[in-house]
Amino acid sequence: MTSQRRTRSLCSIAAVLLALLTVPALAAEVAAQLPDPDGRPADMTRPVQVYILLGQSNMVGAGKIAGDTEGSLTYAVQEKHKYPYLVDDQGNWTVRKDVRYVRVMGSGTGAMRKFNNEWMTIGTGKIGPEYGIGYHLGHAIDAPVLILKSCIGNRSLGWDLLPPGSQRFEFDETDKKTGETKTFVYAGYKESPDRWEKGTEPKPITWYAGMQYDGDVANAKAVLADLNEYYPDAKGYEVAGFFWWQGDKDRYNDAHASRYEQNLVHLIAQLRKDFESPNAKFVMATLGQTEKGATGNEGLILDAMFAVDGKRGKYPEFKGDVSTVYAHPLSMGGASNGHYGGNAETYMNVGEAMGRAMADMLKE
Repeated sequence: MTSQRRTRSLCSIAAVLLALLTVPALAAEVAAQLPDPDGRPADMTRPVQVYILLGQSNMVGAGKIAGDTEGSLTYAVQEKHKYPYLVDDQGNWTVRKDVRYVRVMGSGTGAMRKFNNEWMTIGTGKIGPEYGIGYHLGHAIDAPVLILKSCIGNRSLGWDLLPPGSQRFEFDETDKKTGETKTFVYAGYKESPDRWEKGTEPKPITWYAGMQYDGDVANAKAVLADLNEYYPDAKGYEVAGFFWWQGDKDRYNDAHASRYEQNLVHLIAQLRKDFESPNAKFVMATLGQTEKGATGNEGLILDAMFAVDGKRGKYPEFKGDVSTVYAHPLSMGGASNGHYGGNAETYMNVGEAMGRAMADMLKE
């Protein structure tokens, strides 16, 4: 081989390597810049692809829509020119005619309240991550998409949202004032109260472990049982995925934080079982204020969420099916217990990242 041919060959190899290195970054950039929706309906010959959004106040959402100051969605779109796909050339909110957004809520197993049942578009009140999720999935999927949010605030995975089949466990706690250590029994699914001292008789209350899980699942199933009310002309459905943004309440309880990973693994399996969707994908987001390397209960919850990510390899059964979004770099400040100051950009940023994570797994 001549020197000139060797040079061309090396240049070609370098170009290929450079392309391989830059394609993922370009793909992420393109995915982040969604086009305006084209206004066309989905292919209604296909079953509705249902994505169920669960969690607590993070998922409920507190992002401000209206306002001419930093932090509102209107300001972010009009003044900072972010999320351009949300508005058309006339400045009106765009509408996805291929994505329905339904939001329901109930306290425990109490009565279900309906909040949203419309084509996906920005309305009034507050937003959560659903718009970033829904616009990405609508762009990625030709079939009709239903974004179904069923959750309420101030709920923990270790108690309120504890999935069926979860067993009671013991946990030692030391009184900070006296230094005395006692062993407590923490409730398993459908047991009450949430804990009691070992060796004593538990005194049930009006709430039981998993009562919010039961209610949220029942409400989502009620929507699906009457699908045509929520997605007109639907030809059946399949639950294709779950989104989870939760963890705030568990960080105030040492026992719940210590079991978060175990409970999360069981949650994923139980949701797939309850909705008869063994291949449904699962995307979760970490708490926005918690940085990598955090210690204490927040660190335990963060580490648990990263541990179940299918790319980590700790749970081989989750490979290609479970993804964790690191929310801290996407947050505009504040913390989950203060609803991130109501900053709409936090909810949009995290929602977009969750939507991309789901779309990526679907492509894989």
